[in-house]
Order: sequence, then structure tokens, then C-alpha cells
Amino acid sequence: MELGFVGLGRMGANMVRRLLGDKHRIVAYNRTAERTQEIMTEGADGAFTIAELVSKLARPRAVWVMVPSGDATESMIDELLKLLEPGDTIIDGGNSNFHDSVRRHTKVAEHEINFIDAGTSGGIWGLKAGYCLMVGGEPEPVKHLEPIFRSLACEGGYLHAGGPGAGHYVKMIHNGIEYGLMQAYAEGFEILHASDYKLDLSGIADLWMHGSVVRSWLLELAVSALAPDQDLTRLKGWVADSGEGRWTIQEALDKDVPAPVITLSLLNRFRSRQDDSYQAKMLAALRNEFGGHAVKTE
Repeated sequence: MELGFVGLGRMGANMVRRLLGDKHRIVAYNRTAERTQEIMTEGADGAFTIAELVSKLARPRAVWVMVPSGDATESMIDELLKLLEPGDTIIDGGNSNFHDSVRRHTKVAEHEINFIDAGTSGGIWGLKAGYCLMVGGEPEPVKHLEPIFRSLACEGGYLHAGGPGAGHYVKMIHNGIEYGLMQAYAEGFEILHASDYKLDLSGIADLWMHGSVVRSWLLELAVSALAPDQDLTRLKGWVADSGEGRWTIQEALDKDVPAPVITLSLLNRFRSRQDDSYQAKMLAALRNEFGGHAVKTE
């Protein structure tokens, strides 16, 4: 298939590479021209303005937007609406609030343009391992673009979750759960680190990957995070949050659902910005391992 792709950051560029590997034609744009030029050397057709990107696509066009959530996504959608035509499709693959996605679907539909929200998980490892795609939108445009979604996804890693906003809703809850899992690992490894025993924490993480009920991909990443220096001395225990945890907790409050683990894990991230701690360093290390997220060093 043919796809326009806007945003060649740490996830976007790898998504384009995976699509190119499956023989899709990609017209790529990035605000920084150097990244566009780089992906052109790997087989993508480059565009240096949004108007050029749209002009290089055959109708009905589809454009995947992979830029930071909030104002950047809103501005890009507004710019595309001036250039696209009825029957075209905009896909938001970022971490947008599902309320925004529902609103954008309505706004885009007024132009007779389709809108799909695609919650995307997989971080910097998605190029090789494939992504987990949680897709929301009307059935017809989603079905039309399934070859794109299936090329990006790992085996079993694609689901049309429901109507407009459903993809970003499911991704929001996914990330809230992720907060709780990471917090539990961080607390457990801090207890191990404080033990009177001289424990090999990387070895323990690797051990638990074999037959243990707590095995997971996050634990696998802990092995590599701890192997070079299990004291994590190069990291500050400062952990960001990108919004989904807050939105998950707000949804729990709105629906009268108790979510103490996710709530406390978010509050602990707030605490990490005030004081340094080993468990916060562990959280920072895990986020860096699976997503290439920024860390602060001593």
C-alpha cells in the first residue's frame, strides 16, 4: 500500500523502516529535513513540506501522524485538513487523549475525511519485534488500511478495538497498567538491593524469566539494565510521566473504579522529582531500555 508518514522520531522512523521492509510505498516528512533525507536513503520517498507529501500520494490518501500529543498533533491535523480531500484518511498514532480523538473524529468528518486513532506500543524494539496496535475508528477505513496495521504489528498484535477513540482509550489503560508493573519491579529490586546478601540482581532478573509467574518483557529488559552496573550509579532517580497514567486515573475516578496501584505508581513518579531513590533509578532505567526515553545522569 501507499502511506504518507509525518514524524520520524525514535518510533516513527522505525515504523517507516518496518513498512518499507514489507514493500509498502512510504512518503515521509519530518520537521527536521536531515531525518527525512536519512530515511530517503533507506527507500522512502521524501517530502519537505506537508503540501509536497500530500501531492505525492494517490487518492484516496492515507497519512499517519506520529508527532507529540497535544498542540503538535492538533496543528498537524489542521494543516492536513487544508490539503486532503473527501475520502482521505488521517491516522493519529501518538499517545493522544481519547477525548481528543473523539473530538477530532467529529471535526475531520465534517470535511468528509476519515479519522483513525492507533494506540501504538513497542518502543524502540518495534522495528524487529513488531508493534502492538490498538486501533479505533469506523470499520470501513480501518479495514481498508489493515495491510498497513498488519505489517507494523507482531503476530497477534493488531486489534480493531472499537469506534472513534477506542484505540487511544485501550492504549491509555495499557500504559496505566504499565505504570503499576514497573513500580512493583522497582520496589522489589530496591528490597533486593538493600539486602545483607550480596545478590546478583541481573542474574535474579534473568532467573525469573525462566518459569516464574512474574516473568515479562519488562523483566527481560531489567536484565540488560542491571548487567553493566546494578547500583545504577550513572542514573538519577527522576522519572517523567507522559500523561496516560493521569488520564487512566481520571477515567477510574469518573467510572467509580478503585485503582490504588496505578494511582500510587503515578504519585511515586511525582516523588521521584523531589528526592533521589534506587527504585526511581530502576524506573528510569526500564523506560530507557524499552522506549529509549530520556534519562538524567550524574
